[in-house]
Amino acid sequence: MTATIGSTVLGYPRIGPNRELKRALEDYWSGRCDEAHLREVARELRADTWRALRDAGLDSVPSGTFSFYDHVLDTAVTFGAVPERHAALGLGPLDTYFAMARGADSAAPLEMTKWFDTNYHYLVPEIAPDTRFRVADRIPIEQYREAAAAGVPARPVLVGPLTFLLLAKPAAGSPDSFRPLDKLDELLDAYAELLGELHSAGAEWVQLDEPAFAADRSPAELDALRRAYHRLGGLARRPDLLVAGYFGDLGEALDVLAVTPVEAIAVDLVAGRSQVDRLPGLPGLQDKTLVAGLVDGRNVWRTDLDDALSTAATLLGLAGSVAVSTSCSLLHVPYDVEAEAGIDPRVKSWLAFAVQKVREVVVLGRALREGRDAVADDLAAARAIAADRAEADLVRDHRVQARLKSLRPQHFRRADYATRRVAQESLRLPPLPTTTIGSFPQTSEVRRARAALRRGRIDRATYRQRMRDEIEHVVRRQEELGLDVLVHGEPERNDMVQYFAEHLGGFACTDHGWVQSYGSRCVRPPILYGDVSRPEPITVEWATHAQRLTTKPVKGMLTGPVTILAWSFVRDDQPLADTAAQIALAIRDEVRDLEAAGIRVVQVDEPALRELLPLRAAEHRRYLEWAVNAFRLATSGVADSTQIHTHLCYSEFGDVIEAIAALDADVTSIEAARSRMEVLGDLAAVGFARGVGPGVYDIHSPRVPEVDEIASLLRAALAAVPAERLWVNPDCGLKTRGYPEVEAALENLVRAAAQVRASLA
Repeated sequence: MTATIGSTVLGYPRIGPNRELKRALEDYWSGRCDEAHLREVARELRADTWRALRDAGLDSVPSGTFSFYDHVLDTAVTFGAVPERHAALGLGPLDTYFAMARGADSAAPLEMTKWFDTNYHYLVPEIAPDTRFRVADRIPIEQYREAAAAGVPARPVLVGPLTFLLLAKPAAGSPDSFRPLDKLDELLDAYAELLGELHSAGAEWVQLDEPAFAADRSPAELDALRRAYHRLGGLARRPDLLVAGYFGDLGEALDVLAVTPVEAIAVDLVAGRSQVDRLPGLPGLQDKTLVAGLVDGRNVWRTDLDDALSTAATLLGLAGSVAVSTSCSLLHVPYDVEAEAGIDPRVKSWLAFAVQKVREVVVLGRALREGRDAVADDLAAARAIAADRAEADLVRDHRVQARLKSLRPQHFRRADYATRRVAQESLRLPPLPTTTIGSFPQTSEVRRARAALRRGRIDRATYRQRMRDEIEHVVRRQEELGLDVLVHGEPERNDMVQYFAEHLGGFACTDHGWVQSYGSRCVRPPILYGDVSRPEPITVEWATHAQRLTTKPVKGMLTGPVTILAWSFVRDDQPLADTAAQIALAIRDEVRDLEAAGIRVVQVDEPALRELLPLRAAEHRRYLEWAVNAFRLATSGVADSTQIHTHLCYSEFGDVIEAIAALDADVTSIEAARSRMEVLGDLAAVGFARGVGPGVYDIHSPRVPEVDEIASLLRAALAAVPAERLWVNPDCGLKTRGYPEVEAALENLVRAAAQVRASLA
């Protein structure tokens, strides 16, 4: 080996400590800045990150983890996998890249879906039999040289070739028998070329990420992994290779990698702790570095350093050397907990964001090299904090615990759907297809009012009146547009999960804890540290105000228990199923209060149902049982005449189709525009017999869909869904869009629905 790895991290947040990249991206897209400015902001962020990681004491610093939008998209561009519809636009390289992410003119964007079981979204590459892989973009080399110029000898990071192809989809028009993995040998040629160029540039190590092997893989896919890393490991001119597998246990893939000629393997010993028992005696490890992912890269709790160090000690002697790392990239956590002034100091003391996690890695690395005594003070401090968290009264609510114990089977079910449908005819909903939406755009005036309230510049009464005025505007506008079932627009909500967390017991919310969701989209996941309760109604005031303004039905809009769980940083001291049930009880109370206030349609969104699905099939059933039960617990306390809706998006749903049916909602709306209604065929295959709303407007694309385009999607939907069950809606809420394009799209949606309705008459 040319050098050791030592203590390291597998990746780092890239949006900027103060969301500098987000602002620069949105300025560029809106024309408020030019490409040179955007690139300068990016260069400064990269350099600041590399220097900070070096100065924190890491032995090895990753490069190539920065992205203007998404690292999988970067890989596609690096190796020339640019769809013809985007290449034909005749744009420059950066604008072609953004067209792939966001769409442009008549060129639809790449499909977007969840990055394994995280809250991050990636762009799905499209691979065709005639895709010509090559080193088309040398950004990994340029960024390595940037780091070197900043005085940091970095380790370039790339998505591994197997994971890239396994996450890709066949391009439209490909033969039915074609799979992207069929192109592996050609892609390996391009990887080999890039590795050779990185070696010539001076790179000593390159990290290739293969998280796809934390999921179930076929013998053919495992054989492809073996073949790929024998090929890349056997190159005469290359850097040393670190293959990183994370998000779970690598299973048989670990055995495969151990006997390839790569120099290091990174394993996730947080999500895949079971691997520790399989490492002793694993052939091939004796001449490799084992990079132990002991610091959780996905959650915000401080590491039990004693436990992590004990685990690391058991690994010594099993491999040629042992290094310490995060379990995965720190992309999934905020930057620095010290920026948070509003969190209870006691809760704050239990937390570690990216900056603190880097320090934990450094402490563990030093302990391995120099012994426990060298970091005795750090170990003692961590020990005291862990004990304090375990003993804290503010974590426990005995009333919530008693409620959980009192639950019986009847709390999880309603009358059969046929009975409910008869009872719901009293709602007098319009003829189907029925048009509806979720949220409305957040205007600058709404954001300014929220900021003014937060800073004490207006009082709560003034704020409430401004929100009521906005709701009236939204209701009137929906009536003018001709929507059938209205919403209050959610102007009072900053985020669909954070808003509820701010009103529930057991949660803490951050001021600066931003995490990238995709592109410039950032969220502040709340921190669920204790038992969950609902002190008072949360949404009833706003929904009833909207309903008083119109004779049309207004939906109450809530976020489901699984989504609140998935989009929060969740306590790790009890089973997720118990925490989900606690949230479900709080939502159940809100649903019942909405019903009591006269709201007869209640939507409980569960866009994250798919993303928490375990990566291994053997664990699916248990998860889906408690996830479905949590939704049913939240929605089963109302009369048959109250119509329960749910909404799902951001994921591929084939693996959970039966669970979607088991939710037993009266109406299910689902993201379908980017997949051209493919998911509806899956629903039809399981005999789904309730109302379905396929999303027909992809809000992630800046383009406004035409009437004929929407009507075409609706006709495709009718092939799987009878007209009497068809609801028409965008694929997601519209909170993040601007008013002009939203109103144009909704007008087209209503006209398309009317066109299809007339053709059915």
